[in-house]
Amino acid sequence: MTSINTTTGATTATSQLAGLSTDYTMFLKLLTTQMQNQDPLDPMDTSEYTQQLVQFSQVEQSIKQSASLQDIVSQLSAQQMSQASSFIGKEARFDSAIAGLGGDPATWTYFVNGTPATVTATITDSSGKVVNTVTLDPTSQGRYAWDGTTSDGGKAADGAYTLAVTATTAGGDKLDTVINSVAKVTDVVASGGDILLGVNGIRMPLYGLIAVSGAS
Repeated sequence: MTSINTTTGATTATSQLAGLSTDYTMFLKLLTTQMQNQDPLDPMDTSEYTQQLVQFSQVEQSIKQSASLQDIVSQLSAQQMSQASSFIGKEARFDSAIAGLGGDPATWTYFVNGTPATVTATITDSSGKVVNTVTLDPTSQGRYAWDGTTSDGGKAADGAYTLAVTATTAGGDKLDTVINSVAKVTDVVASGGDILLGVNGIRMPLYGLIAVSGAS
């Protein structure tokens, strides 16, 4: 399982604060030197320096707040990842028509809103190319597993595939369908601030998860 890098935000903030501290020290040295060598009969206006001191302070506070927020986000991500690890070994259903073809067949559940006379399943690869079209039993809705067989009898490569289901009535009217992908969770990773679940060779975002059950 890939661990979350919780030190990046803190390291960046520390580097920024170190750079700001160096600039701030140099600014104070220049200010002290100018004050020591100013003309007593024509003293310099300190209002501009006061404004710069305030700006330094505001930037410092902003960097510290950003570092604190980054730490909070990292901690929340770690908590989410820890919680998501409980899904490993269980069957997950996602609000997506994309399923992975890997060690197991690519599997989907589908629901047709109405009574279909014909149901056709079309499977496309990640580039949108149709790899197979299958006629399904209109009286047997629910679950479809594709073993990777292509329309020419070949075998599709492992990867992500999308299912589209076209259902029509006896009169030729199209019916609405709902499709979800289903697979067993094998690992949990963090990527770009998102928690991803490894399912049959692909990764699906945790926010797309709609159901979890014991592996079938």
